[in-house]
Amino acid sequence: MATATENPVEAISNEPEANKLFRMVMKLKGSDLHLKVGLAPSLRLSGVLRQMQMPPLTTADMERLMFPLLTARQKQILEETGGADFAHIVFDPDGLETRFRVNLFRQRGKLSLVARRISTSIPNFEGLGLPPVLGEITKADQGIIILAGVTGSGKSTTIASMLNFVNANERCHIVTIEDPIEFTFTDAKSIINQREVGIDVIDWDTALKHAVRQDPDIILVGEMRDRDTFSAALHAAETGHLVFGTIHASSAPSTISRILDLFPQDMHPAMRQNLAFNLKAVIAQKLLPTTKEWAEKTGQTRVPTCEIMRMNPTVRKLILTEEDIKLADAIRIGKEEGMQDFTESLKALVQAEKIERATAFEVAPNVEQLKMALKGITVNQPGIL
Repeated sequence: MATATENPVEAISNEPEANKLFRMVMKLKGSDLHLKVGLAPSLRLSGVLRQMQMPPLTTADMERLMFPLLTARQKQILEETGGADFAHIVFDPDGLETRFRVNLFRQRGKLSLVARRISTSIPNFEGLGLPPVLGEITKADQGIIILAGVTGSGKSTTIASMLNFVNANERCHIVTIEDPIEFTFTDAKSIINQREVGIDVIDWDTALKHAVRQDPDIILVGEMRDRDTFSAALHAAETGHLVFGTIHASSAPSTISRILDLFPQDMHPAMRQNLAFNLKAVIAQKLLPTTKEWAEKTGQTRVPTCEIMRMNPTVRKLILTEEDIKLADAIRIGKEEGMQDFTESLKALVQAEKIERATAFEVAPNVEQLKMALKGITVNQPGIL
């Protein structure tokens, strides 16, 4: 269990009492804070939830701790919808800030909170363990780049790294629409304007309408969770912008069906046409615990495994002809174009001794294929054209 025997950093005067708990996350290098009535506060450390040695929280505790964090608008959203998303910033005695992405919600009539600690620095591809081909993918003139994965798979961090790569290398205008803002960027070669829904702009639709009139080269639209969001992102791509977004999907090939599920069946042929000519890449990602030796050597307790599907004539044809089942084969034979599947990624992580073999087999889409890859056996590729 995570201990709370040592006092956290002394609270800065006039700040919310809840910051003592947020500072405990910072002190123990946790990734998430979980608060629920009836349980002691919990932290996620190295991917594992651990309760702190503190008394269970009461309803009065949660209201006392949470309500001072909310603006009047956020309180209204919480009351009307049952949940509110917002960013919370905690300063250390030196004035440095740590940002948390917070979701406060009601469950069984009581308040609960989950807060994700956001790194103050934006790691580069090498620091995150990401393939350098992501930099090449950012050089597309227009289209959609999608980061796929479950919640907590590191999608936001990867997008931030990609945008910061552009920021360091290209003179362009980047507009982000976020709810809430997670990573904060410092302008380098690029100009970056970050708009937070509810603070800088009334809603997401208005923000995107403004964005296409703000001479952007790149637009970050965040999570594409419904038909309207994806349609708007697609329109922005069709009008000459490079659009970044995230979606909940388990792999690069399944991202296609996940997008189509947002639309009625009669729209699928048209959507396949749009995807074939506007989608530039899908990067699917999972976060895995590292080996003890790698964690001690580098300080990294989790590393990403990535599947990368880039648009080429083969992938385009398979999408158009509704042969999504063959996309996995297209990724495997697209290595020279910077593509890779989870098997290849997991093999590299095991061979670099970043993750345990058991961890790789646990998440591998095809365990037998991974076993053969680790033995150096090349799987014969069926014809896919």
